[in-house]
Amino acid sequence: MVKERARILVVGGGYVGMYTALRLQRRLKRELDRGDVEITVVTPDPYMTYQPFLPEAAAGAISPRHVVVPLRRVLDRCRVLIGEATAVDHAKRTATITTLATEEEGTGGQRLPYDELVLAPGSVSRTLPIPGLADHGIGFKTVEEAIGLRNHVIEQMDIASSTRDPAIRDAALTFVFVGGGFAGVEALGELEDMARYAARYYHNVQPDDMKWILVEASDRILPEVGEEMGRYTVTELRRRNIDVRLRTRLESCADRVAVLSDGARFPTRTVVWTAGVKPHPVLAATDLPRNGRGRLTCTPELSVEGTTHAWAAGDAAAVPDVTASEPGRECAPNAQHAVRQAKVLADNIVHSLRGEPLETYEHAYAGSVASLGLHKGVAHVYGRKLKGYPAWFMHRAYHLSRVPTFNRKARVLAEWALAGLFKREIVSLGSLEHPRAEFELAAGGKPSQDPPHNPKGSS
Repeated sequence: MVKERARILVVGGGYVGMYTALRLQRRLKRELDRGDVEITVVTPDPYMTYQPFLPEAAAGAISPRHVVVPLRRVLDRCRVLIGEATAVDHAKRTATITTLATEEEGTGGQRLPYDELVLAPGSVSRTLPIPGLADHGIGFKTVEEAIGLRNHVIEQMDIASSTRDPAIRDAALTFVFVGGGFAGVEALGELEDMARYAARYYHNVQPDDMKWILVEASDRILPEVGEEMGRYTVTELRRRNIDVRLRTRLESCADRVAVLSDGARFPTRTVVWTAGVKPHPVLAATDLPRNGRGRLTCTPELSVEGTTHAWAAGDAAAVPDVTASEPGRECAPNAQHAVRQAKVLADNIVHSLRGEPLETYEHAYAGSVASLGLHKGVAHVYGRKLKGYPAWFMHRAYHLSRVPTFNRKARVLAEWALAGLFKREIVSLGSLEHPRAEFELAAGGKPSQDPPHNPKGSS
């Protein structure tokens, strides 16, 4: 039984935020019914994005709406606020929140009091001051960006098919991906596979006409799957005529020309930036301790070090890895840890409210799986190495088991089954990004244009 009334504030609706709130509402069902506990989730989106499915959504293998989980449906016992926490004063137990109505109200952010705080805002893309990147770069972290990228790639094939200018055609059919981690390699693999298939429906665009370039600053890609599988991935990508450039950086993409550190220059209309992430800016607007990389310093029990009633996990938290042989090692900020940390975090909040001993988060890294396109993949799981179809099948099976709710599992499985029976969709719906443009033009106005590939105005 909870010792006193508790207001629990969860900042973020991603892996950690959603799974923590979901477990809390299950563990504290009676307390919620009595009004002893209330749970508020503050999130910029009304859904949780299952990011491992973004590459398949971009390739058209999964419908975008099946990559996301509606929070209001899942967290039916929580209060879900669509907005963002802009500051946290933990000493006073208050968070400053802005919502969709804040600007129209004109009163500024509202202060939301709490008793227990869960900080799980996730991360944002880590960019560098590269000339032209802000103007021409495309991210790959949200479902909007994934679908926008799919539309963009097909649109470039349409441009190449219709132009008479060889320079425009060459730039349209050149696709540069920066970053050799999961996001970059999987997005490149899936989209190249899709574009190769789509080329059969163009009378004057062949797969060999397209240039696909992967730029990675370090000496290998996919470090999570091990050195051997990383080398295999490079070989597999190069076999598909993908130009993999290791120990290479993007120095500029101004004027739609990608300039690399090895001296290569590629006129291109597509630069996809997947070169890492950094902690969410709200962490810097708190009075909580952070490490040198800007993540919250946490204990093995997932409380914020040196404080009480503050908890964190996932990308925002530096959590000690108690299973590591060398001291000082932290858990990797990935989904595998985030989902498991959310369970322990929620349980520890319940233990804390009931005056019970806390649990220690302990999980040995199981390995990783990556898709490289339809029927292609690599995996290194529990010491076993797989490649090709078995790895691809394991990738799908693992993520199907992990995507939240039976509803989403069934819909994704149905889409995969139908994809095996029918041909791929190769339609671009780029007009969805500016749905009022045609009406504004008809009404005598000038069609408004949002910043390219940036539907939320985020960096």
